Amino acid sequence: MRPTVQYSDRYYADIGGHVFPMMKYRLIHARLLEDGLAAADDFAEPGPATADDALLVHTPEYVGKLQNGTLSPSEIATLELPYSEKLVEAAFLGAGGTIAAVRSSVERGVGVNLAGGFHHAYADHGEGFCVLNDVAMGVARALEDGLVKRAAVIDCDVHQGNGTASIFGSDDRVFTFSIHQKMNYPYVKPPSSLDIGLPNDADGELYLSHLARALETVLDGFVPELVLYVAGADPYRGDLLGGLALTIGDLAARDRAIMTACAERAVPFTVTLAGGYAADTNDTVTIQSATIAAALSIGEGL
Repeated sequence: MRPTVQYSDRYYADIGGHVFPMMKYRLIHARLLEDGLAAADDFAEPGPATADDALLVHTPEYVGKLQNGTLSPSEIATLELPYSEKLVEAAFLGAGGTIAAVRSSVERGVGVNLAGGFHHAYADHGEGFCVLNDVAMGVARALEDGLVKRAAVIDCDVHQGNGTASIFGSDDRVFTFSIHQKMNYPYVKPPSSLDIGLPNDADGELYLSHLARALETVLDGFVPELVLYVAGADPYRGDLLGGLALTIGDLAARDRAIMTACAERAVPFTVTLAGGYAADTNDTVTIQSATIAAALSIGEGL
């Protein structure tokens, strides 16, 4: 069965002149259709995550503040996004997309959310453009519902997945792996199960060699029943918030390596897009459209 891509125009929320390219969701959707990489019936519109979903990984106090609009100025500053009801609605909807994609991946082998990957949100606060940790919510919901007993997060955003590492730090059912630029945000990095901090300007050859060894540790050592792949586009050499030197081709090779490794071991995987801040937004759209196309292609072959 061909995988389904979770998408909604309401993933977009107006955050003004911000470095996070919120419009990319609509642009990626359009690119996939225009280039014949996906058909209209490949997409499904998710429902929003519920408060109960959020409470699997977030504190009641934080969820209440989001819903009631009572974040303090310092909490909004840490979030680094302008608070609005529309932003919170988009965050719950995006998290719902990840939860739906996880369920789809368990059923079909592959699930995709054309959003998500908001790995900097902690249990009790948001930060780094991340309101809710949809990655943790997707994993926690799968565990809570008995869909799987062991899950792994493979986080390839240029920034370490600090929120996810913190949330699952004492949960031996979840293996968290992050490969990222060492000297970059976040400045406090709670330990993942496995962290690979790369030097500034690391190229594709170095990146992919580290990744290949790590995949053996994650997939053959831990043996997860589900993988959440955080497919950030920001290791790209043209990214404004990154300092690695991967080409578009290197990022495509990264995607194929992870997805193929999962498919060969019959491990269902869910793709979320995470960051991407290229100087030319079209580059981010190209990278992340290719990620989704690869997932659809691999999923169709399962």
